[in-house]
Amino acid sequence: MADLTKTVQNLEQRGFVVHCFDTAEQAADYLDQQIDQTSVSFGGSITAQQMGLYPRLAAHNQAIWHWEGGSALDAMTTDAYITSVNALAETGELINIDGTGNRVAATFFGHRRIYFVVGINKLAPDYDAALWRARNIASPKNAQRLGRKTPCAAKGDRCYDCQSPERICRGLSVLWGPLMGAQVTEVLLINQELGY
Repeated sequence: MADLTKTVQNLEQRGFVVHCFDTAEQAADYLDQQIDQTSVSFGGSITAQQMGLYPRLAAHNQAIWHWEGGSALDAMTTDAYITSVNALAETGELINIDGTGNRVAATFFGHRRIYFVVGINKLAPDYDAALWRARNIASPKNAQRLGRKTPCAAKGDRCYDCQSPERICRGLSVLWGPLMGAQVTEVLLINQELGY
C-alpha cells in the first residue's frame, strides 16, 4: 500500500509543490483554473488523455500536443507543460523512460511551469523499485500500446533490455528535485489508478 503522507513529505523536502486529489476530475478542475489564457503543451501521457486535459485546456489556452496533430518541437516553447511519470518513488524521485526524448527534454528545460499528473498506481517504495516499475511495467505496456515489435511487447511481462530497432526505452530521466529555471514544478497525486 502506497504511503501518500510519506511521499508528499519527501517530495516537498526536495522542493516540489505537491497537491493531492481523490479523483482525476478534481485534479483536472485544478489545472483548468491554474492554466488560463496562456500556452500549454503535453508530453505523451495516457494519464493526461484519461483525464481529458487537452480538450478542456484547449478551450481557453493555446494548447499543443503531438498526439493531437501538434508539433513536439513547438511544444518545447510553451509557458506550461503537463505530463506524467512512469514511476514515482515514495522517497521523492520522479522517473521517466523515453524513446524520442521530447517528453523528458521538456521536463528538464524550457517551461516556466511543469505539472506532473500521477495516479496512485505509479507509486513505488523507493528509487530501485520505481526504476524497476518504469522498466518492467510501464515500458512493456507502452510498447504494446504502440504496436512495437519488441520482446516486452510480445510477452508483456518485463524488460528484456533488447536491441530491437523498435525499442522505445532509449533514455532515462530522474528528477531529484525541480530544475533551476522553472518557476514552479508541481506534482499532482491522484488517488486513482491512471495510465501505465
